[in-house]
Amino acid sequence: MNQTDDIEHILQHCRTVAVVGLSPKPHRASFDVSRYMQAQGWRIIPINPAATEVLGEKSYPTLTEAARHERIELVNVFRKSADVPPVAQEAVAIGAQGLWLQSGIENAEAAAMAREAGLRVVQNKCLMMAHAAR
Repeated sequence: MNQTDDIEHILQHCRTVAVVGLSPKPHRASFDVSRYMQAQGWRIIPINPAATEVLGEKSYPTLTEAARHERIELVNVFRKSADVPPVAQEAVAIGAQGLWLQSGIENAEAAAMAREAGLRVVQNKCLMMAHAAR
């Protein structure tokens, strides 16, 4: 699989996305991208231990905790590249279909591990821009 195929698959088949690092601050990219995806009919599940609610949705401290209550198809990451491996491990553990690393975020080790586990992986791309370009 290549990244273009993974993008297309994710945009066609995923509608519930856990957003790791989703900020409740409207000026942050994570808020803007998530609000856009929500407006397109996607279900947003905020992952932010410092927030109780973002964009009208209950926020969870971890992917593992969210997965106890929600079915997560895609994990969208707004964290530093160095912070991605444990997020990728959690995405695999909860049975997500895909791992999306936003613009400027890349981690070869995490991507390889997620791909090996069968996840679709996109790195260094904005989910909102990819969706809007379709």
